[in-house]
Amino acid sequence: MAVLTHILKVASLALLFTATAGATHAQSADEARKLAVEKNYDKALPIYEELYKKAPDSFYDEYLDVLFEAGKFKVAEKIVEKKAALAPKWPPDPNMNMDLGQVYEKAGKPDKAKVQYDSVLRMINGDDIFTNNIAKAFSEIGHDDYAVLTYETALQRLGHPPMYGRQLAMLYNKLGNVDRAVDALLRGGPSVFTTADNAKELLLEMIGADTKKLQLVQKAIIKKLNQEPENTYYGEILTWVYTQKDDWDGALIQIQAIDERNRENGKRIMDLARTAVAANKYEIADKAFDDIIAKGKDQPYYMLARSEKLTAALERLQDNNERKPEDVAALAALYDSFMVQYPKYYTQLTASEYARLHAEYGNNVKRAIEILKRAIAEPDTRRNMMGIFKLQLGDYYLLQGRMWDASLTYSQVDKDFKQDVMGEDARFRNARLAYYMGDFELAQKQLGILKSGTSNLISNDAIDLSVLITENVEDSNTVPLHRFAYAGLLLFQNKDKEAEALVDSISTAFPKHPLNDDLVMMRARIAVKHHEYTRALEHLKTVVDKYGKDVLGDDAVYMTAEIYYNYLHQPQEARKHYEQLIIDYPGSTWVQTARQRLNEMKAQGIQ
Repeated sequence: MAVLTHILKVASLALLFTATAGATHAQSADEARKLAVEKNYDKALPIYEELYKKAPDSFYDEYLDVLFEAGKFKVAEKIVEKKAALAPKWPPDPNMNMDLGQVYEKAGKPDKAKVQYDSVLRMINGDDIFTNNIAKAFSEIGHDDYAVLTYETALQRLGHPPMYGRQLAMLYNKLGNVDRAVDALLRGGPSVFTTADNAKELLLEMIGADTKKLQLVQKAIIKKLNQEPENTYYGEILTWVYTQKDDWDGALIQIQAIDERNRENGKRIMDLARTAVAANKYEIADKAFDDIIAKGKDQPYYMLARSEKLTAALERLQDNNERKPEDVAALAALYDSFMVQYPKYYTQLTASEYARLHAEYGNNVKRAIEILKRAIAEPDTRRNMMGIFKLQLGDYYLLQGRMWDASLTYSQVDKDFKQDVMGEDARFRNARLAYYMGDFELAQKQLGILKSGTSNLISNDAIDLSVLITENVEDSNTVPLHRFAYAGLLLFQNKDKEAEALVDSISTAFPKHPLNDDLVMMRARIAVKHHEYTRALEHLKTVVDKYGKDVLGDDAVYMTAEIYYNYLHQPQEARKHYEQLIIDYPGSTWVQTARQRLNEMKAQGIQ
């Protein structure tokens, strides 16, 4: 152990020593430590010698470390041998052999050190705790090579079960042997000790942002796959490596080969397609879906591939800042064709997507309502899907300005899902509708019920809206809040220019009203909606600089971070603002999400 390790534990050792030798000796220990830190060993060692004589158990490790630092190996050897002689013969204490090995090693006697270290390996009996302790001790004295031998010896004793893969992989990686690291990690395939997900996490930890190491890992896995071509575990890990290299075509080729070899009928290809969609790799997802579709209608994943390809196309349309009306029309034609061929999908989420495409991107709310009404009328529509369709229908009635129909539809869901999150969602939408209509008393009554005993997301939304109403009713003058609520309705109805004009009118008419931070925040949201991110960031900066201590401060910092992370793809800037959120707003509901984002960046090697 390093001398500073013990010297910096002054408090705990001082307490222990006080209990055995008194305050005077504790002062001597403090003086010895101070001298050792200053490397004044000629003065420190005599004090340590006295301390050790009076309390050998308390000062053995510390005295030994200082002897090592001072180069007094003969003395060190004597105190180790003395302690070993006093130790019980059974069970043998490996620490004595390791300490003696260190004495010999530091004294320049490697052969004698090896004898001691090898004797420790012979003590390994397969006990898991003992094995891990020995390996850890070897690593602490700078002998990762012996830590490896510790685990390998234990595996021999136990008959080579798939244990210690993680520990050995990390050690081999630390020693620069990537081939052996991969071999250790993947040896025996997935097990209770190392699942496929565990292996991926560890490989990511090993690789970090090192592209050269990623190449070495890929070569090592290919080598294992060539040796055992039927081992699908290696294929799965290799596919993951390809995705980490952003070589999605390589990943698809690999998965197709495994799928074909094992006659999986497209199952693994389907998984890759979904992974590609989640990573916004839509072209590769299309290739994967098409490959499954090409296998024929009689194959088990054919219908899923057809429907999920449409879902991916809709997500791609959403992400396209430069989408054109003809893009929406082309996708609508694909949905039309699919729903005619497979009307049973009116009972599935596909119908919800179909309606959303028309209402939110095709400017055809009437058609969206028709789709949802048909979905609701289908006799095979499950209860949960019925709730989803009705909530969406209520929103589209609101888009049309049909307030009563919207409220009635939300109330139906509230009644049908009284004790369910969906029911809470319906109640919140009704409260928000009351707010939009300027009935703040009714809105507050409904929000009061939702602020406690509901899911976190809905509870937080209810609290935010309730606070907005409470803080902005000034001397019974609700005119500004009425206008702002109506601006919110206009924004919901995609009448963004009208909403922004109304916001500007509030600022002009009521320049000192408490709503000012909310007005700037709404401008920021409108800018984001129109992909005007620079303008959005300017508005958010205003919120933080002028109103940072108010309720929207944390929202503005979080929204800034999200813009940099999701839209501008500037992770370093995003990181600054996530960290600012955690430091400046520790009680914010966004802190947990910010920590998750930071962990994602760390895993990606973004510092």
